[in-house]
Amino acid sequence: MNKKELVLDVCDKVDLSENEVEAIVDEVFASIEKELIKGNQVKLLGFGVFYKKDRAPRVGTNPSTHENIEIPGSATVCFRPSKLLKEAVNK
Repeated sequence: MNKKELVLDVCDKVDLSENEVEAIVDEVFASIEKELIKGNQVKLLGFGVFYKKDRAPRVGTNPSTHENIEIPGSATVCFRPSKLLKEAVNK
């Protein structure tokens, strides 16, 4: 499912226009992004937790020259599903 399909699915369930639902979905995503940038977790009861995880810098190997290269640290977004979501998916 992509964003457009999500918007259409929600439109079928609520009495709002496609543009209104798209604006709401965009705002939800923006709010989650804003909190992750601050370093906060986003906990959605019954769904799961989005959180930011920092990766430490490390030394890697260039596969073509076999030279060691420095890989800088970075941040990534992780998701830990709730028990309820796991159970629903595994039915």
